[in-house]
Amino acid sequence: MTKKMKHFALLISSLIIISACNNSSSYENKSTQAPAEGTHKITVKEVVHASSYTYLRADENGNEVWIAINKQDVPEGETMYYRDALEMHNFESKDLQRTFETILFVQDISKVPVVPDEQHMHDHQQQPMTGNTENIQPVLTKIDVDVDIPQGGVAIGELYANAGTYKDKSVVVRGKVTKVNPGIMDRNWIHIQDGTGDEEHFDLTVTTQTDIPKVGEIVTYKGTFATDIDFGMGYEYDILLEKAERVK
Repeated sequence: MTKKMKHFALLISSLIIISACNNSSSYENKSTQAPAEGTHKITVKEVVHASSYTYLRADENGNEVWIAINKQDVPEGETMYYRDALEMHNFESKDLQRTFETILFVQDISKVPVVPDEQHMHDHQQQPMTGNTENIQPVLTKIDVDVDIPQGGVAIGELYANAGTYKDKSVVVRGKVTKVNPGIMDRNWIHIQDGTGDEEHFDLTVTTQTDIPKVGEIVTYKGTFATDIDFGMGYEYDILLEKAERVK
């Protein structure tokens, strides 16, 4: 081997060693990096399985919390981490036949803490919290429809215009189904329009326990009218018809 070739081989070897050291250092820094801001650490105390969710009674900084996650096996005593949650108050689980005063619906939960990562943050900001909640508030378009208001019923436009008048009262509405999201947080979410309202306030969200209509169907519902509902994570409703039942 010539002197020039020996020098070249030594240079290549040095570069390989430096690269390996850099990769090792980068991996070590990432593995020992502090958890991302907003990371929550819990210790699982009790695990309860239902048809769609797994409910965790956990300890978080000495406080007892209930957390709902997509159904999966989680051993009691496990330490887990999550970042964002959709907080629900007075949530009724039909499967468990119990009401949780406060419960957190969590999508991203793991045995290791999430470290800061720009791409993760970007993806997370682009995708709302799920656990089958990502489509509760879709982008809506006003359709060309003219639905007769039932006797004793209220038009959607009227509900928006005078929401305070109907708050907490039993209300009957009729409309054409434009979107259906079944089985989200133990209820079905139905969007209806009746042709009333303005360009911003034309859609009414209705929640039911059992009824799941078809898109395009004309339905009549009776339920409790609510205003200014905030489920967290950006899921806010000016008006909402809750626990509605189909009227024949």
